Amino acid sequence: MTAPVEVRIVGVGMGPQHVTPEAAAALAGCDYALAVAKGEHDPLLAVRQAVCAAHGVELVVVPDPERDRSPGLDRPAYEAAVAAWYAARLAAYRSVLEERGGTCAFLVWGDPSLYDGTVRIVRELGVAFDVLPGISAPQLLAARHRVVLHEVGQPVHVTTARRLRTDVASGQRNLVVMLTSGVDLDGLEDWSIWWGANLGGAGERVVAGRVGDVAGEIAAAREDARAEAGWVMDLFLLRGPADGAA
Repeated sequence: MTAPVEVRIVGVGMGPQHVTPEAAAALAGCDYALAVAKGEHDPLLAVRQAVCAAHGVELVVVPDPERDRSPGLDRPAYEAAVAAWYAARLAAYRSVLEERGGTCAFLVWGDPSLYDGTVRIVRELGVAFDVLPGISAPQLLAARHRVVLHEVGQPVHVTTARRLRTDVASGQRNLVVMLTSGVDLDGLEDWSIWWGANLGGAGERVVAGRVGDVAGEIAAAREDARAEAGWVMDLFLLRGPADGAA
């Protein structure tokens, strides 16, 4: 970096209503925030703009590099695509920070600790930074359904939709599943599910019940959420039958 720069990585949940007092104080001390726009019409960018407007912070926007999202990518191809996208995004961030310097905020959906690469990216930039936690999607999911994510004395396994089948086959029976692109639960009809979409934001939907009974309802609610908000982020808690049978 040629100009002095400091970065504050700020978890903002799903928007202004989830910005904690600690995060708000951090934003108040920033010169600007930096975000990517995913395409010409990025509905989620408007939420970041609302956060910045609420706290008087300028938002600097750069286009998000394209990533290969071809269906059927095997693990090596997927990892190579993510690595190429990661390097391109890193370069875009570096260019802005070198030009502007100062104190920059990175606004992270949910909490920066969970399925988000911002901490890794900023660390590679070689700048001073700190992290302000946010309200995560699993927290909101548990709150909306009024449940605890794990049973007494038992673990909860946090995973992705891509890994769900592997994790179930390995014996996991209590899973929070994120980064979904729909809910494919064939063969798990007797499991229990607590599902949510766009939690805390426009288009919020929640459904709970036996998978075999509510799968159709979840699919319809997911499309309703997308229609209302223009986007959909969903996740679910999935719990196996008490006897452990799949």
